[in-house]
Amino acid sequence: MDRLENLNNIIQYLMADNHISCQIPLSLEERQRLMRALMNVRQPLPANAELLKAQDWELQQQAADKGTVTIEGEGLKLWQGDITRLKVDAIVNAANAQMLGCWSPLHACIDNCIHSAAGIQLRQECYQLMQAQGHDEETGKAKITQGYNLPARYVIHTVGPIIPDGIPTPEQEEQLASCYRSCLDIAEQHQLRSIAFCCISTGVFHFPNQRAAEIAIRTVREHTCQSLKTIVFNVFLDKDYDIYRRLLQQA
Repeated sequence: MDRLENLNNIIQYLMADNHISCQIPLSLEERQRLMRALMNVRQPLPANAELLKAQDWELQQQAADKGTVTIEGEGLKLWQGDITRLKVDAIVNAANAQMLGCWSPLHACIDNCIHSAAGIQLRQECYQLMQAQGHDEETGKAKITQGYNLPARYVIHTVGPIIPDGIPTPEQEEQLASCYRSCLDIAEQHQLRSIAFCCISTGVFHFPNQRAAEIAIRTVREHTCQSLKTIVFNVFLDKDYDIYRRLLQQA
């Protein structure tokens, strides 16, 4: 299959779904960016089978281009990089209360990255879960979905506390701990053996990185895990890597 032609077809379908018309660029990279932007703003409606087939093929090619990472061994692990590359049973997404992914085209948040790599099916499944629930997800709670085109089998979506002033209250610290417990509980319920956590609530949610890491590691260490054998703390920033490495070396 010609990749540029396939991307052209995907973009045509997505523009029709979004009632958008724009010029399709010539290069592979620019077509990929436009595809992602159109995915980001697509409503969670049923998709044409041909669109899904074309999208899945392209996303699997992108996954191969990035390379899949397998975490060796058991216990608590630290890994720095793109969480969408990890071949684990589940990766954790720092979601918003609507649980529908990031609607800002090409935004760099982890919610956007995960939905963009998984495919438009992920927003559709999240939408169905939220319609059945009938209200926004509570802070500290979590839900599980399929991983679709990700190397991970599942995505566990959790809503962390938002700290506008960067100074969390004791209640917000407990909410963050609840995010980790909720994800671990879901993983155990589904008999998963490996899970990778992102740095929940840091970044655009403004939870202090050091305190967030302390809560994450303490909560995971205190949790009794039966099926889970490998728990990965996935970081992207150098400062988070340094924080987690130091804390994990402590008894």
